[in-house]
Amino acid sequence: MSAGAALIPQWPAEDIWQQVEPLLPGFCVEVLASVDSTSSELMRRARAGRTEPTLLVAETQTAGRGRLGRSWQTAGVYEGTGVVPALTFSLGLMLAPRDWSGLSLAVGVSVAESLEPLPGAPRIRLKWPNDLWLADGRKLGGILVETASFATGPQTASQPRYVVIGIGLNVLPVLAPDLTNTPACLRELDAALSAPRALQRITAPLVQALLGFAEHGFAPFQPRFARRDVLAGRAVTLSDGRGGTAHGVTDDGALLVHTADGMQAITTADISVRPQAGAAAS
Repeated sequence: MSAGAALIPQWPAEDIWQQVEPLLPGFCVEVLASVDSTSSELMRRARAGRTEPTLLVAETQTAGRGRLGRSWQTAGVYEGTGVVPALTFSLGLMLAPRDWSGLSLAVGVSVAESLEPLPGAPRIRLKWPNDLWLADGRKLGGILVETASFATGPQTASQPRYVVIGIGLNVLPVLAPDLTNTPACLRELDAALSAPRALQRITAPLVQALLGFAEHGFAPFQPRFARRDVLAGRAVTLSDGRGGTAHGVTDDGALLVHTADGMQAITTADISVRPQAGAAAS
């Protein structure tokens, strides 16, 4: 196991390493007090030739990144208190799935099920393509998937790539009065959850899910995603101006939206999907 300079005993690094290393030989865990972005750091290492499977955790991110170039930062109000208000980490590993489609959705399914394994109507919901929400429509966290290929010459979809999966989850309330819609946090689901405990719940099942995805693709995850699909049956607006009704996802992770032009399969990550407030389809 490898540890960063700011490894704190409260982080279950040794336990996580013991669970994951048999699945990913050479796996290491690092916890840093501060970094610009755990995903950016792992991508820098990958470009320098360091592609060993790594879990990199940051107690503070100064330039966290989300989808479409958006920033994602922890709540500064907790700085200096010794409390970690958000769980921010990235997992990097070489992966060679038959089809990369739907990877962020499979990650979301794994994370949601690890945090809320109990039966019944789920409170943690999934918003295509990479957000975790609570059922009341507030964002709980996000997922960012990036890949880098180091092959020379013509490339095929099945060639191994170094994939970095960045995850950010609010653990404590986000105390930002300028926000019009207060984000959700894990403490609303379980008052005993801390960032280290959430990390321990998530990591080993996530690795198992990634290995399963590499072997079988998104199809086995589709019904599990459907159970938590926050957009299904809702009127949505796409960032290109089109409106329609969401009808779930295909077995390769495309979002089905019925628009004035008929049923559309949305696959590009450059399109943002926003549910229309209070609108639902029968």
